[in-house]
Amino acid sequence: MAGIYIHIPFCKQACHYCDFHFSTSLKRKEDMMEALISEIELRKDEFKGEEVATIYFGGGTPSVLSTDEIQMLIDAVYKNYTIIENPEITLEANPDDLTKMSVRAQSRTIFEDYKSIGINRLSIGIQSFFEKDLKLMNRAHNAEEAKKCLSLATRYFDNISIDLIYGIPNITNEEWRENIETALSFGIPHISSYALTVEPKTALQKFIEKGIIEDVDDELAQEQFLILVDELDQAGFVHYELSNFGKEDFFSKNNSAYWQGKKYLGIGPSAHSFNGKERSWNIANNALYIKKIKENKLPREIEELSVTDRYNEYIMTGLRTVWGVRFTRIEEEFGNQYLQYLIMQAEKFILQDLLYIENDTLKTTRKGKFLTDGIASDLFKLNLS
Repeated sequence: MAGIYIHIPFCKQACHYCDFHFSTSLKRKEDMMEALISEIELRKDEFKGEEVATIYFGGGTPSVLSTDEIQMLIDAVYKNYTIIENPEITLEANPDDLTKMSVRAQSRTIFEDYKSIGINRLSIGIQSFFEKDLKLMNRAHNAEEAKKCLSLATRYFDNISIDLIYGIPNITNEEWRENIETALSFGIPHISSYALTVEPKTALQKFIEKGIIEDVDDELAQEQFLILVDELDQAGFVHYELSNFGKEDFFSKNNSAYWQGKKYLGIGPSAHSFNGKERSWNIANNALYIKKIKENKLPREIEELSVTDRYNEYIMTGLRTVWGVRFTRIEEEFGNQYLQYLIMQAEKFILQDLLYIENDTLKTTRKGKFLTDGIASDLFKLNLS
């Protein structure tokens, strides 16, 4: 089954660490809405014969849209695609949007409005429950809003994910444990957690270069990652993907499909798509995206994936997940030559207790998890013809 991702390229303000595509100006929001609906219609033939199991609103900040606007996009998807019964429909949201819109004049909450239009999963960008961290990252919400938001959201939604960031300059291991404990106190069933990364051309990079903010400490980030793994394991979470932890039945169906190589359609500027053989991505420019869509043109680039490309992607995504890299799939899809190469390359990591083999499947050890991406790159640096 396939998934549809809809990129909402607007934010109220820019987080210092973010390098995603977005605009802080909402002036062309109506034009963007029309363009998104048009792209949904233009690409309906790409999923002929496919059932859509997930719809995911990402960004940017999808919660800047009104419920009516989100409803319009959901209606367009239902009109043009075959949707399974009870699909997973996720909305990314910021705490400040949810708390400020939580009570309406009609005595309905924003959460009730979301449920009424089909949203059944929330992904909330908490990042930290400490004021100093939120200010350093230039988040739009404060610590009080982070907690208030979860207190409200959990009254209406069972399926909630939150984002937390570790490795933030000046956050101690004790504070990091407190962040985790606070999240668990709300009964959250899914946590996505990432190391703070210094991306090129971000405000964070500039502040570090000028000495305004301390540089990221990789050793501290690794310590906090392992704290996270242990704390959530004790709390009954499954570490099913490098950055994702979920209780049973609360894994992200949308993201799990990405990691398992299923097809997905990316709608909106900068959104990526994958059809099994090709990867494509839309232009990361709102004005040009709107212009091209108005001309009934798809503003995207397409890359046809070679056998080696697909092998490399499977290694990368497989090692990041609890499902690992299956030797039978390597042999069936890519051939024995690739399998023998993988086994040879993996040997040194097995000896270092970074990888292990279980039921003809290659997986990362607890020690190797934080190093997964680097290990994977060592396993696919071969250009086989």
